[in-house]
Amino acid sequence: MTTAVLDARAGRRCHNALNTLHSMHYFAPELGQELGALGITHPKAVNLAVRAAALGAVGAGTVAATFYNYKYETVARHVPAVWETAAPDRVLAARARAADAMLRRLLGEEALASAEMAEAAQLALRATEACSRAARPLYAAHADLPVPEEPHLAYFHAATLLREHRGDGHLAALTAAELDGLEAVVTHTATGRGFTPTWVLRTRGWTQDEWDAAVGRLRERGLVDASGELTESGVALRDEVERQTDRLDRAPYEHLGAQAVARLTELGTGFVRTALAAGAYPADLIGKA
Repeated sequence: MTTAVLDARAGRRCHNALNTLHSMHYFAPELGQELGALGITHPKAVNLAVRAAALGAVGAGTVAATFYNYKYETVARHVPAVWETAAPDRVLAARARAADAMLRRLLGEEALASAEMAEAAQLALRATEACSRAARPLYAAHADLPVPEEPHLAYFHAATLLREHRGDGHLAALTAAELDGLEAVVTHTATGRGFTPTWVLRTRGWTQDEWDAAVGRLRERGLVDASGELTESGVALRDEVERQTDRLDRAPYEHLGAQAVARLTELGTGFVRTALAAGAYPADLIGKA
């Protein structure tokens, strides 16, 4: 019997499907409702608290370091004060309730109870068996959380682990490429696959002047042109960042194996298509404009 060889980008494609479903909860009204009930109402505080809660009651420095592309002063306006409003364990419980309600709304009860959901959860959890805690703080913090019993929440949990595992490695690749947090976002937006500038400025706390200054630094390096588009060198650098991220994140997908990765990608893509059709994301979230 022969074993299929894992394609170099298969892990990235699988991650993209998993991450797209995971990230929906940051835009779900259920999240704001659940954290609002705890007294956390500012949109930035909601976003910062729900992702950082697994780290414990950490300060602004830890959150800014692990989130990478958020302005430190913006983080410091909400962290650590948010933990006085609601302790991390209460935030994590609210996140789980929000994820449950969101998935029921976007996917429907039949999908949540399906054999496909149970299979996806099992495959995704198996992939996490090969993840590494070393130098991956957000992954390591989430890896210490218990696995939910319900298949759809177990799938969401595994997707979170795989997202943060890749994300921590991605920050290492960005650092090696000498892109600071804002420069990383500017170049990602220039690919057409990242947040629009409007969403970056709204959620990450940067000003237009700071965005323009980052574009200027990138121009000096020859990475973007006068119109802010990526140059040949800029495209090559972004491609290299993704290749390095793939390399640092290959273990879970090699552990799962090519056939199982393909199956998990198929299942995850199906869930994502259903959720997107139900309006999971704002229409103006992705692009250059």
